[in-house]
Amino acid sequence: MPLNEGHDGFEDELGAALRRTGDGFATEDSRGLVAGGLIRGRRQVKRRRAAVVTSGVLAFAAVGVGGVYAGDLLGSGGSGKGADGSSVAAPKGTGVEGDLAAVLKANTPAGTWTVEHSDSMSVAAVYEDGKGPAGVTVGLYRAGESEETAAGQVTCPDPTYVPHDACTSSTLPNGDRLMVLQGYEYPDRRTDTKNWRAVLLTKDGFLVDASEYNAPSAKGSEVTRADPPFSPAQLRTLVTAEGWRPLFEQLPAPEGKPTPGKDTPPPTVDGADVQATLRSLMPKGLTVVSGGGQEDEFAYVVVNDGKGKSLVQINVQNHMQDVAPRLKDAGTRLPDGRLVLVTEEPGEKGGAGVMAWTAESLTPSGFRVVISAFNTGAQHEAATRAKPALTKEQLKEIALSPKWSKFETE
Repeated sequence: MPLNEGHDGFEDELGAALRRTGDGFATEDSRGLVAGGLIRGRRQVKRRRAAVVTSGVLAFAAVGVGGVYAGDLLGSGGSGKGADGSSVAAPKGTGVEGDLAAVLKANTPAGTWTVEHSDSMSVAAVYEDGKGPAGVTVGLYRAGESEETAAGQVTCPDPTYVPHDACTSSTLPNGDRLMVLQGYEYPDRRTDTKNWRAVLLTKDGFLVDASEYNAPSAKGSEVTRADPPFSPAQLRTLVTAEGWRPLFEQLPAPEGKPTPGKDTPPPTVDGADVQATLRSLMPKGLTVVSGGGQEDEFAYVVVNDGKGKSLVQINVQNHMQDVAPRLKDAGTRLPDGRLVLVTEEPGEKGGAGVMAWTAESLTPSGFRVVISAFNTGAQHEAATRAKPALTKEQLKEIALSPKWSKFETE
């Protein structure tokens, strides 16, 4: 969940991505480890300001192929050449590793491949067609038990939080679902490094995730070409290739659900319900022009009062007693014991002149509501108005509304 606080955005985005897709990767004896990690990761993220999580596509975008950061897989010096400058063909490999590279090469245009990483789940390589080396990664995964989580991987990201040039999401005649995204390695900054991706979700619950860049690697290398090498149509051909399907059987079988107890991740609040409540609390004179909500306690709306768009985002969180010291020091204690704090900060997503007004409330039991309003419709875009559409007092009233109490849990 990229947060509106300092430079924590990427770390929070990655944490949210790992939480949301952790159940999709099977590892031996991982149930207790994953569940415990979910709990710790969730609490670490909650200690920060107003969380934002967009569609499931961020999960793979953040962690890269096979749960390893894509830049580490590809390295920073891949060029499609050997030490002496000659072309290097991809090694055949053995077993599934060789099959992955073979399917990748067989379903892309002719060129020279240098395989940097290959295992039973993923392959990462540098492709050269004479127009500049480009990093390419493909991973195979089980989609996880949650239908909602799986569908999120093939749902186009919300442009309010993940700017991109184009995205399509469709259901194929055979029942599989496909998303093709033309985006950026750092979406909120729109750097020159482009990341074009295609993700296929098969009807029987497997994922094929392919990414390509206009640089030899996702991180740490100079852009070598205007666009990634494969067109959206060619990416579609790659992920829908029949050659991947026999390899699904090689993926680790999913493990059973963890036994309820201290390692069971805590339940989350439904973002759709949060959004509906947020809409009901919008002051008169504001028109809601768009909105969204996720499964883990976050929702947003974009409003307009006739003076320009204004983003309003909210988090509703339980078990947040550990933030009480900060609110005690900087905020105010109400007669009912609740702590409330109103702050003003500059935006941190790159938009020129963006400011954020935030109201935060915390009950003695640790139930927290954090709402922020911005003077733009999207944090990565320049300010479109002098101030947010909601006043600080209105934000405070929303944060203290009794309507949020229905989301409080023990």
